[in-house]
Amino acid sequence: MPDNIAAMLLHWYDANARDLPWRAAPGANAPDPYRVWLSEVMLQQTQVATVRPYFEAFTARWPSFAAMAAAEDADVMAAWAGLGYYARARNMLACAREVAAKGMPDTEGGLRALPGVGAYTAAAIAAIAFGRRAVVVDGNVERVVARLFAVSDPLPGAKARIYALADSITPDVRAGDFAQAMMDLGSGICTPKAPRCPLCPLRSECAGLATGNPQAFPVKAKKAAQPQRYGTMFWAERGGKVLLARRPAKGLLGGMRALPTGPWADSPPGLAGAPFDADWRMLDAVASHVFTHFRLESALAVATIGAQETADGEWWPISELESAGLPTVFAKAARLIGRERCG
Repeated sequence: MPDNIAAMLLHWYDANARDLPWRAAPGANAPDPYRVWLSEVMLQQTQVATVRPYFEAFTARWPSFAAMAAAEDADVMAAWAGLGYYARARNMLACAREVAAKGMPDTEGGLRALPGVGAYTAAAIAAIAFGRRAVVVDGNVERVVARLFAVSDPLPGAKARIYALADSITPDVRAGDFAQAMMDLGSGICTPKAPRCPLCPLRSECAGLATGNPQAFPVKAKKAAQPQRYGTMFWAERGGKVLLARRPAKGLLGGMRALPTGPWADSPPGLAGAPFDADWRMLDAVASHVFTHFRLESALAVATIGAQETADGEWWPISELESAGLPTVFAKAARLIGRERCG
């Protein structure tokens, strides 16, 4: 069965591979390791459609490890704004600088030693960029394997078994193409809902399909409810400019420009943490955002102040606010405030 699955899938991939800017054609020489690495960093928990324009912008501006290593941190963080999971961007910079100084490892073990490169990313780069046999299991591959073998153990406990089963079907040659074929299969055919089984090249081998309910796999344990937190974001306006703060280098959204904000707490903090005393007005609108580990509801406080007021931060032209590279949570709040101001 394993050899048959690999052959069937690679045959399908040769005719159906997605055309992506970081990929080589099926069976072709491995693409530029920089482009593979950058795409894998960007694709962590982020969809291809979202990543594509960011990837093209980054590679146009910073086309190599050396170019990115020489970039200003603030420029890279601003260009990353909207992709989320900002620790990835900080690790990406650290990794580019290490590779520019020491060279790019070509084995899973060597890649794992780089900043921000975990087990999955190391396997993907080793297979796709360097042609190494590596077992590459992301969310799409996990779903394909769970259905292919009808894995009834719930996630996350079943991860080790799914990895072992993926290992059993990974070929010794064309491992990079095989990994990308599995990703494409999960993305376009073996989808979370309403899988397109009649189009699947592995349908004759799929134990999940044989049960009559392939969508039941993988089995997932119930998620715990996300904690709810509350905050206040402050819009201080002066002469057509708004005050922006810089988030602390370490921690959530580290190093990013942002609207000043008070504490994020278990209950609404009101005006606690305001950047300075002012005649703050609370808007009726509330900005909501879902982070990985909690939900945030932010009240919005606005004030127009005189030129004599001073505060730590940057006064940014409101008409050019999109160029500030605000993280999504703050960009959404700014849009809400803009509508309130114009209304």
